[in-house]
Amino acid sequence: MQDGTNTHKDMAPKKTLVDYAIRYGFLTLLAGLLIFFSVATDGFLSPYSAVFIFQSVAITGILALGVTFTLVVDGFDLSIGSTATSALMLSAYMMVVLGTGVVPAVLACLVMGALIGLVNGLLIVKMKVPDLLATLGMMFLLIGLQRIPTEGRSIATGMKLPDGTTANGTFAPEFLWLGRHRFDFFIDNLIPVSVVILVIVAILCWVFLELTRHGRLMYAIGSNARAAALAGTNVNRYKILAYMISGVLASVGGILLAARLGRGDIASGNNLLLDSVAAALIGYAVMGVAKPNAFGTAIGALFVGILLQGLTMMNAPYYTQDFVKGAVLVIALVFTFVLTGRRGGSTH
Repeated sequence: MQDGTNTHKDMAPKKTLVDYAIRYGFLTLLAGLLIFFSVATDGFLSPYSAVFIFQSVAITGILALGVTFTLVVDGFDLSIGSTATSALMLSAYMMVVLGTGVVPAVLACLVMGALIGLVNGLLIVKMKVPDLLATLGMMFLLIGLQRIPTEGRSIATGMKLPDGTTANGTFAPEFLWLGRHRFDFFIDNLIPVSVVILVIVAILCWVFLELTRHGRLMYAIGSNARAAALAGTNVNRYKILAYMISGVLASVGGILLAARLGRGDIASGNNLLLDSVAAALIGYAVMGVAKPNAFGTAIGALFVGILLQGLTMMNAPYYTQDFVKGAVLVIALVFTFVLTGRRGGSTH
């Protein structure tokens, strides 16, 4: 009897250590990363370096929050990067080629994102196409579609159109303000508009998913769609809603990217899918929740930005960055789910 008691006492510290690693391990890793880069590079902790990090992750974070909604309902959206690039090209085309104002251009992009999400959702829930295949097909469709109006060329003021005419429209100053203005915060021109939008979107997504009935129903669908349906939940409607939210948020990211660049550059969205998916999946490891969540996604986006900024300031070759991101993602997920499984097994 005494031996059993001693064994139980010996296992208690080990279990406590595992619980700490699950809950705070990723945040500890994030703090260690900040310390390492601040020691290894000059100026990493300066305010303007921090602003660059936040600005670089703002668009990625918004897209990642869209991916999070699809993950919550046990889906996945591979078309989010191409949706953002399509919004970038559409906003540029409407203002530069068609000469419209900022409001019609922004509204058209948001409607386009919602329609893309609607089509994705209908393909998945009505046509029973697997989510990866449906959104992969949409991704290729959008990649081709966004190149047709300009025959694959980027959109800029004064560009030559395929019919030989010249585009006379320009980007509205109010539109460029979205991507280039910075608010004063202790230091002049410190906080970009895109960062403020990311914070607002992240808070709204967190409130929706964690504090509303609709968010809880989405989590129930992701956990067990059949049980949720038997309880009276309209599973198909919520799945379609998740993909529509994903499409709209992708369009918001594309709008901000176009406003920052001041041109419709097709190649500018190449890494949006990989970075946003990485941020959303890394979010599983934050606070040990082992599920998609808005707070974890925001922290995951910040982690990706810190990692890339630190590697850049250390003059790491650009071709190593994707490898490092992938390695961190795999380690974070394996670490989280292995430890979570052990904790569940020990509890059981």
